Amino acid sequence: MRETGHPLPTPAPVRAMILAAGRGERMRPLTDSQPKPLLRAGGRALIEWTILALREAGIRDLVINHAHLGDQIVHALGDGADLGVSVRYSAEVQALETAGGIANALPLLGDGPFIITNGDVFTRFDYRQLVALAARLAAGDLGACVMVPNPPHVPNGDFAVHDGRLLPDAAQRLTYSGIGLYRAELFAPVPPGTRAALGPLLRTAAAAGRLAALRFDGPWHDIGTPERLHELDLSLQGTPPHAPA
Repeated sequence: MRETGHPLPTPAPVRAMILAAGRGERMRPLTDSQPKPLLRAGGRALIEWTILALREAGIRDLVINHAHLGDQIVHALGDGADLGVSVRYSAEVQALETAGGIANALPLLGDGPFIITNGDVFTRFDYRQLVALAARLAAGDLGACVMVPNPPHVPNGDFAVHDGRLLPDAAQRLTYSGIGLYRAELFAPVPPGTRAALGPLLRTAAAAGRLAALRFDGPWHDIGTPERLHELDLSLQGTPPHAPA
């Protein structure tokens, strides 16, 4: 017998926010005249590699925050059409840190879970994993963090992962990749326009058992120094500039 009734609504496309407001102090003097996400490796700006990776995952509605020399980011990317996406901007007079920047941009991110990723990270992580998770995130969860093995500059890590959950206190920790899927509720304690770090919010939510976690063991580079940028550039030699990350 054929079922009758109204069809289920189609889930809204997942939006993503690229964090691009940081000053990049450790990258000076490169960032004295250029915002960190526009520094180039492998023939493209760092933020362009991220945009291409998000587009490859079917994510085309993007929000980018900016502060330091942010007009250069707007000029370089425009509305995103040249890269096959749609970009809107959340301008900050002074950088509001990670949680503050996200809270300030919430009106642009819609009602459902959204993806957050750092504009100065290069990775081969497949964002389709977070797109799929957005549709089945547990009702009580505030989000999910992508965790990576500890790099040399973060030897002690940030959080532990056990059975797909993020744990605030454990001996064997991993490093937060700067990539996650979150609900707006996580940022409710942060008034728009105020500075706030993400770490305390994640620790509180993890302690309450309200954060999932994914481990990623593939390529991931935190481009925090000129030396790391140079190393990434060398590793990408021969990679077609149009290839998705």
